[in-house]
Amino acid sequence: MRSHLLNDTTTEHYRRSVTEGVERVAAKLATTDRPFTGVTVDDLAPRIDAIDLDQPLGDSTAVLDELEDVYLRDAVYFHHPRYLAHLNCPVVIPAVLGEAVLSAVNSSLDTWDQSAGGTLIERKLVDWTAARIGLGPAADGVFTSGGTQSNLQALLLAREEAKAQDLAKLRVFASEVSHFSVQKSAKLLGLGPDAVVVVPVDHDKRMRTVALARELERCAEAGLTPMAVVATAGTTDFGSIDPLPEIAGLCEQYGAWMHVDAAYGCGLLASRKYRHRIDGIERADSVTVDYHKSFFQPVSSSAVLVRDGATLRHATYHAEYLNPRRMVTERIPNQVDKSLQTTRRFDALKLWMTLRVMGADGIGELFDEVCDLAAEGWKLLAADPRFDVVVEPSLSTLVFRYVPAAVTDPAEIDRANLRARKALFASGDAVVAGTKVAGRHYLKFTLLNPETTTADIAAVLDLIAGHAEQYLGESLDRAC
Repeated sequence: MRSHLLNDTTTEHYRRSVTEGVERVAAKLATTDRPFTGVTVDDLAPRIDAIDLDQPLGDSTAVLDELEDVYLRDAVYFHHPRYLAHLNCPVVIPAVLGEAVLSAVNSSLDTWDQSAGGTLIERKLVDWTAARIGLGPAADGVFTSGGTQSNLQALLLAREEAKAQDLAKLRVFASEVSHFSVQKSAKLLGLGPDAVVVVPVDHDKRMRTVALARELERCAEAGLTPMAVVATAGTTDFGSIDPLPEIAGLCEQYGAWMHVDAAYGCGLLASRKYRHRIDGIERADSVTVDYHKSFFQPVSSSAVLVRDGATLRHATYHAEYLNPRRMVTERIPNQVDKSLQTTRRFDALKLWMTLRVMGADGIGELFDEVCDLAAEGWKLLAADPRFDVVVEPSLSTLVFRYVPAAVTDPAEIDRANLRARKALFASGDAVVAGTKVAGRHYLKFTLLNPETTTADIAAVLDLIAGHAEQYLGESLDRAC
C-alpha cells in the first residue's frame, strides 16, 4: 500500500495517475453538449448504493471508469453556456493549475511551520484585496471557506467590539433580501431571537436607508445596541447593491459596525468599467469576498477583510503545540491567529496563479462581460410580453417569470413556472434557478459565464415558455 503514498519514490505513479484523470475530465468537457443529463435521484442512487467500499478496485484506471458511471457522466457542468442557475462560475485554467499544486503539496495554512511561503502568499493577497477595497493601512484579513464563514467571523468581531454586557440587547440590521447566513450567524453567536432587524428594500431591491435610519433610531430609543449593519453588494436573488455611502454615514452616526457582504459583487473590485457601483465599500469595517463567485475561482476561495487588523484578535487563541504566545514576539506569522479554522487549505494559491497569469484586468474584463450580458438579457425580457422581469440588473442576475396571456390565476401561474423549471432540469437542456418575489414563484438566471450569449438566453426563454405552455394545456385538459 505504500506505493500509493505521494513521495520521492512514487512521482512517476503520481504523474501517470493525475495525467489520466486530467485527460478524462478534458475529454468530458470537450464533448459535453448539455449542462446536465437529467438523471434523477432514483436513477443514480442505486448505482452508488451498489458499490462496496470495502472492496477496492486497486487501480486508478478502473476507478476512473467507475467514476464515469457514478459522477462524471451525470455531473452538473458549470462551464456550459446554458447553466444559468446559481452563483457557480466556470473556472479559469491558472486557478485549476493552482488547485493541482496545492492538493499535491498539501500545505496547511494555520501555522508558518506548515506552510512557509504559503503564509506570505495569502497575506500578500489579503493586502492586495484590502487595497482594492480601500480599507487603509491598518487593514488585514484571512481566507475562509466561503461567504457564510466570512459573514460569521465579521459579525463575531462586531459583537466583541460592541462590548455589550447583555447579548439580548444587541441588534443586527440587514435588508429583507440579505443572505440567510446573517440570521444563522446571529444564532451561532448567541444573540437573541429578535437580534436581526429586517429592513425593507426599494423597487430595485436595495436597502431603504430611510427605513434603516428609522430602525436605528428605534433601537437607540429602546436602550438597545446597534451592533452591526450588514449591507449587501450583490444580493443572491437579485444582484442588487445597497446604497453603501448612505449606510456608512448611518453606521458612523449610530456607532454601528458596518459589514459589507460582497460575496457576489466583489468581482467589481477588478472591473475598470463598473467599479463605481460599489463606491462606499471603502468605509466598511469588514468585507466578505467570494473569489469563487466572481473571480472565476474553483470552490473554495473566499476571504474576510477588516479595516482594523487589531480586531482579528477576537478570533485568536493560543495553543502550546501550535501557536504559543512567544511566537508573536518572535514575529512568526501564524494565520491561525486570525482564523476560525485551524487546518486550512492553501486556497489562496489559486487566486495567486490567476493574477500572475491573467492579471486583475483580465478577471475584471470577464466579469464585465457577464454584467453586460445581463443588461442585454434584461432588454430581451422587458420586450417580451410572455415574461415579467423584476428589476434591471446591477450585476449579472435576472429574475423573471412566465406570464401567459390567457391565465390570470396567480397560483396557476406559479405552478406553470415551477413545472417549467422542473421540466427544463429534467431535460438537461438548461439549468435555471428559482426564488420567490412577494410570495409568488419566479425564475432566475445567474449569468457568470462569458461564453453564454444573448442567443442562449433567448433559446432558454423559449424552452421555459414551451414547458409552461405544455403544463397549462395539460392542466386545461384535466379541468375539462
